[in-house]
Amino acid sequence: MTTTFGSAKWKGGIKDGIGSISTKSGALADYPYGFASRFEGKPGSNPEELIGAAHAACFTMALSLILGEAKLTAESMETKADVTLEKQGDGFAITKVHLTLSAKIPGADQAKFEALTAMAKAGCPVSKLLNAEITLDATLLG
Repeated sequence: MTTTFGSAKWKGGIKDGIGSISTKSGALADYPYGFASRFEGKPGSNPEELIGAAHAACFTMALSLILGEAKLTAESMETKADVTLEKQGDGFAITKVHLTLSAKIPGADQAKFEALTAMAKAGCPVSKLLNAEITLDATLLG
């Protein structure tokens, strides 16, 4: 079992406030986030993009493990996770995540590729955490 952390600071109200996020590793150190970066496309980060990065990384690592168990090794894999935040009732909810994978895996055929990517989508710890629809488009490159 491992435990790590991310942290957040906030000052001010919801629209005029400013926050910063940090990670244990230092990959993010007091990186700004706020209402404008979350809802208005302004510079800075937001929780949804962080969840997307975490989900993409988790899924890709899980797939690497599953490929190894199938005696396959990826030459390259790139995953994007589109995270949808929608208004629901009086608040907001993350309602879905769409994973898009492009991978070059020597020796993999389409059927095997689809089976292994489905296993990774269902089995990665971040997929298990999210209570949202999770879809996947996976492309096996020539």
